Amino acid sequence: MKNEHTLPGGMTVNEFLAEYWQKKPLLIRQAIPGFKGLLDPQQLKDLSCSPDAQARLVRQKRGQWQLEQGPFEFSDFSSLGKTKWTLLLQGINHILPEGAALLQQFSFIPYARLDDLMVSFAPAGGGVGPHFDSYDVFLLQGMGHRRWQISKQDDRTMVEGAPLRILKNFSAEEEWILAPGDMLYLPPQWAHDGIAVDDCMTYSVGFRAPSYQELGEQFLVHLQDHLCLDGMYADPELKTQTHPSEISKEMLIQVENAISQIKWSKTDISNFLGCYLSDPKPHIYFDPPEPQLTRKQFKKTLASAGVTPDLKSQILCYTGSVFVNGTSFEVNQECYNLLRVLADNRKFSGENIPDEAFELLYQWYLDGYLIPVAGA
Repeated sequence: MKNEHTLPGGMTVNEFLAEYWQKKPLLIRQAIPGFKGLLDPQQLKDLSCSPDAQARLVRQKRGQWQLEQGPFEFSDFSSLGKTKWTLLLQGINHILPEGAALLQQFSFIPYARLDDLMVSFAPAGGGVGPHFDSYDVFLLQGMGHRRWQISKQDDRTMVEGAPLRILKNFSAEEEWILAPGDMLYLPPQWAHDGIAVDDCMTYSVGFRAPSYQELGEQFLVHLQDHLCLDGMYADPELKTQTHPSEISKEMLIQVENAISQIKWSKTDISNFLGCYLSDPKPHIYFDPPEPQLTRKQFKKTLASAGVTPDLKSQILCYTGSVFVNGTSFEVNQECYNLLRVLADNRKFSGENIPDEAFELLYQWYLDGYLIPVAGA
């Protein structure tokens, strides 16, 4: 699929955003011609056994849905049979450079909205049941074929007792079979059911859409870390009360006045968003480089092949602030412009870099957030 200004079939990115994004589904035949996938089934199984794997195994057994959470043992796959099960692995873009490169083809959607790349394998009849998502997703077919059925139904009744949110009364309105390289875009709240026609793998590019409730709760958590209210409660003119169990009007007014001092600005909200949206998921951690380049060696690296963010790193920007993996850095305009190149292109190289930018890049390298480009 093209990453410049058009989608397959001649549709421009602007047309897609205006007519389809968050509005209606779109099927794109041969979105990536010749695409067969990034992994084979055995490689997916191997990765799902790694200690940090966010893997799930979904299967149907005697008409009942079952869910198991990874990481798995190799023996877990020996008795699965040849039909009606699905193995899913989140965050492939954090593991495979090819996964991160695939996501770059969707950079017409801002990085702040990106969640991750999930891959699934299923033999014939495998799927996770009819369901709907609260986020946008592109479903790109790798090996094999999958039948997708979709519906804009309002009925959200779920199967009782199921370990997944499976729709009880799914009624398909449209249906397609996707072959390797085909892609289906689905906006939020569209019910869908994908069933493997044969051994197949599907790559799901998901875009997060946090609820206002979640954002509000997390913003209050962010505020408490930056809150400073001087003084403390005092009542030197205290009077006796007829009912000592009652909270007095004077106490209420004093506390109300203190709390009303809590204010926030656009800067507070942008700092919160940058930190929150770039914050790594709990299972993600970074390893410092070993051995470490000296400042002089690092400067030579920047001047030659350059550096790239670790696959797990997220870098966002907003008017003079750069947010790296949940931390905010305020920089001058020259530094901001340079670091935005790194954030946009996920690669940076150059000579005669200003000291402020160089020191930040070197510190991020020491923290494991950046790595030298292969061959540097």
